[in-house]
Amino acid sequence: MWNKKGTLLILTGLLALGLLTSCDNAKQVQDTGGQGGNSNQENANQEENGHSGHEGGHEAASNNYKAAVTSNEPVSAGTETELSIQITDSNGAPVQEFDVNHEKLLHLIIVNRDLSFFHHIHPDYMENGKFTVKTTFPAGGEYKWFADFVPKGAEGTTLSEWLRIEGEEGEASAVQPDTSLIQQVNGKEIELSLSNTLSNEEVVLSYHIRDAQTKQGISDLEPYLGAVGHVVILSADAQQYIHVHPLEEQSTGPKAEFVATFPHSGIYKIWGQFQHQGEVMTVPFVVEIQ
Repeated sequence: MWNKKGTLLILTGLLALGLLTSCDNAKQVQDTGGQGGNSNQENANQEENGHSGHEGGHEAASNNYKAAVTSNEPVSAGTETELSIQITDSNGAPVQEFDVNHEKLLHLIIVNRDLSFFHHIHPDYMENGKFTVKTTFPAGGEYKWFADFVPKGAEGTTLSEWLRIEGEEGEASAVQPDTSLIQQVNGKEIELSLSNTLSNEEVVLSYHIRDAQTKQGISDLEPYLGAVGHVVILSADAQQYIHVHPLEEQSTGPKAEFVATFPHSGIYKIWGQFQHQGEVMTVPFVVEIQ
């Protein structure tokens, strides 16, 4: 990933070329043009093709857009690093303007190989298609980033790529389905129920959020990025990416419902994010889809 001088890390993102889906409560539409919809569900089958190796970097081509992640210093585990994300069009020209998507111009999601690490951050827009953000990787190894954005006047787009971080790697574990879909996070008890566990079928994800001690439902959830919550879903191999938004964005709990469609059978990890009393809680669950 490094050039001979060891000064620049360049990783480019692949546009989600596979199944990119938009849906609302009444219908579901598949966009075969390679762009995800800016609506309830954005589903990307990440197929990494069109790679071209060159001195100092690793590229993945796309039909419409490209993202390049760079750093002017070595990216090592445990050290805060400033990353730059450059968004360009198919001709290599910077994308100049972006539409606001759930209060942000760019959502950057980073996971490690076994999905035990999840980071959802929002880089600052500079100009000429360039974003910057400071972040820290907890251990060495392989990570995958997903850049979620909406070019002005266009549909939502997701680009992604793997990258390797220098440093001691943690011990990886297999992604296994949870035996119980109840978690305690930040003094809250969050229970997840699925209307069914079938692939290619509409699935309602219902979160029930209670006080962990009193078991009373929490009905004063605060908006997080303009909605009661957000859900990101990845298949165990991080090839299938699904970003869904709530059915009732202005709900305040104790129940928050989302609709998703899992494109294939297999194991998926689901991260729900909610905000209460100024604190964002991230709640992970792993499920098996038939």
